[in-house]
Amino acid sequence: MCGDDVRGAGGVRILGPATAGRGVLLGAHDHGGAAGDHAGHVHERGVIELEQRVLAKNDRLAERVRGVLLGKGILGLNLVSSPGSGKTSLLERTLRELDLRAAVLVGDLATDHDARRLQTTGAQAVQITTGNVCHLDAHMVLHGLERLDLGGLDVLFLENVGNLVCPASFDLGEDHRVVLTSVTEGEDKPTKYPTIFLGAELVLVTKTDLCEVLEVDTARIHAAVAEVAPAARVLDVSSRSGDGLAAWYEFVRAAAAAKRARSL
Repeated sequence: MCGDDVRGAGGVRILGPATAGRGVLLGAHDHGGAAGDHAGHVHERGVIELEQRVLAKNDRLAERVRGVLLGKGILGLNLVSSPGSGKTSLLERTLRELDLRAAVLVGDLATDHDARRLQTTGAQAVQITTGNVCHLDAHMVLHGLERLDLGGLDVLFLENVGNLVCPASFDLGEDHRVVLTSVTEGEDKPTKYPTIFLGAELVLVTKTDLCEVLEVDTARIHAAVAEVAPAARVLDVSSRSGDGLAAWYEFVRAAAAAKRARSL
């Protein structure tokens, strides 16, 4: 959990859990001795209870998002990764080439650069500026939906804030979580951040056009994913060369068709 209540770009109110500086507070209450230990334990219980309330509220709002998307037969995909893994590049090419009607909610701490970049494809793209909140949450997504024309959409991409820790805890009402890990991040990222990968239906190994120069073997990344998330499907893709994108597009098409069938 991280962040406070801030306002996003375009007036979208961003409600994040008010836990900034929590580590400092915990340390400040550790005075040593029995009294200090007791105070620390009491404070820790309070923090855990706050986290549970925040997550419970988020789960309720995520169900509202899920209901909106189901009612309109729109597939929701939550894309998560480290910063710089290539989410925006992948979406830019996907929006241009995929034969489905799609829109994007883009989460970033600051600026609307990515949303403006994606708007050049002709698709709807709404920026959610999260301030000091290191993830999207369902409340932000609900407000983002209000700024989209959902009529006729097949797919909603949720481009989460670049972070492999905080987004793991927050259901956004999506149908599938897609985790991106680039070859520039090394071969052991899945084992270092297992929680985010454990919740993934699909893992995209990106920037594979750089494998040779970086001397990276994607088979080792696949093995690392299998170690922590054996049920996840793994695809190698390059937004630059186009390698592997046909399989990615087929995944989206199949998931969108399944979502439409469930909404009938």
